[in-house]
Amino acid sequence: MQNFLWKFIVFPVLICSCCFCDNVNTEDNPNIPAIAKYFNTKGRYEEVNPHLREDILAANRSVLQPPSAQCQEIHLTAIIRHGTRYPTTRNVKDMQQLHNIVLQNASGKESWLREIQNQWTMWYTEDLDGRLVQKGVNDHKHLAVRLSKLFPSLITEEKLRGGLIKFITSSKHRCVNSTLSFKAGLTELLAITDEEFDHEVNDNLMRFFDQCTRFVEDVDKNPSAVAEVDKFKQGPEMRRVQEKIADRLRIAYSLITYDLAEAAFYLCAYEFAIKAINSPWCQLFDEEDAKVMEYASDLREFWKRGYGHDINSKSSCILFHDVFSRLDKAASENKSGQQVTEAVTVQVGHADTLLPLLTLLGFFKDNETLTSTNYATTTQRSFRTSHMLPYAANLLLVLYDCGDGDLRLQPLLNEKPVTFPGLTEASIPLYQEVKEHYRELLQGCDFETECQLLKSPAKV
Repeated sequence: MQNFLWKFIVFPVLICSCCFCDNVNTEDNPNIPAIAKYFNTKGRYEEVNPHLREDILAANRSVLQPPSAQCQEIHLTAIIRHGTRYPTTRNVKDMQQLHNIVLQNASGKESWLREIQNQWTMWYTEDLDGRLVQKGVNDHKHLAVRLSKLFPSLITEEKLRGGLIKFITSSKHRCVNSTLSFKAGLTELLAITDEEFDHEVNDNLMRFFDQCTRFVEDVDKNPSAVAEVDKFKQGPEMRRVQEKIADRLRIAYSLITYDLAEAAFYLCAYEFAIKAINSPWCQLFDEEDAKVMEYASDLREFWKRGYGHDINSKSSCILFHDVFSRLDKAASENKSGQQVTEAVTVQVGHADTLLPLLTLLGFFKDNETLTSTNYATTTQRSFRTSHMLPYAANLLLVLYDCGDGDLRLQPLLNEKPVTFPGLTEASIPLYQEVKEHYRELLQGCDFETECQLLKSPAKV
């Protein structure tokens, strides 16, 4: 079955063999678009961790910093987004439409425009529809190696062969193939050639948003739930971006809609993420334009998956409880002197899996609600998907035994330590303190109850 699924990774174009740059400074490297740090959920993992451009397998255990030398990791939960993928069918259609407009209507002598019109080929096809690319395979293979370096006592050949490392995935092909890639990274690192390791497909956990009726009806299918997003798309900041694109192409303003401006932004982002090139399409945006495009995407994620509506985060209750039940089990087994039977849990899903859970846990919550009118006052916001949710984004929860029943829990996002909101006194708080902090959610947050369809629409 695994080999069958692996065949569904499509590679219709040559991917450059070296997708990682020598310089950490973007400005010094012409192969990195100046606007790369604003690509939202279409961004490379390396833009969040620039040191990986120099060494993609670099891992530094000093970032863990447990409170004492006797602290030992006993369990790791890793919730990971799939790796770099192709654009969806809808995005490809918009890209094709924009490309045709540029071919038929644009004029000018700029070298980047001539390159688009005379050399660049529309190689994106609708059948690619979000499938994992070779870079996405590498994202997860490399992440597996780095995590094995970060947690050498947990990710071992003995534990892998002994069934103490569990793999769970969404049913989507890009997630299944990311899971296969992660496992391949481990087996290649550990030189295991005589055994394959199973994974579980579980959409209840990894695609809970599809199963939550209240979310689907009140938010996902409800245009009024994202009214602020639509207002911003029609507002002065976005209109100016569209006009500047039209000016650069010397075409009528009416030809560049928001969808086509987004398609141009995505062309720049995908060319970089997939092929590691600074595409001529990137010349349609300056940094201020990119910030506006980033805000439009953040606004959508805020209202559709983040703090905009309560059900967005509550839809992840089932995953929240699953995580803490695994932590409780590991804590209980460790306390009784048994071997922890699930040393590592690797769960592969989507940006739409991670963001509601991060929101439920209270991460990246600003004092100011993101709206269509406060773009200028939210430039320092913490809710920024370019930083939170690149391809292969990951939330790591590490449970430590520090002796004498002292269990501690450390969260990391994208391999960097973060602190639980409301528990900022200790970077690695006592596990019992974390449970007390989330007591109301642990006692409630029932998926079935929260996801029942209510008569009134979702409220902020």
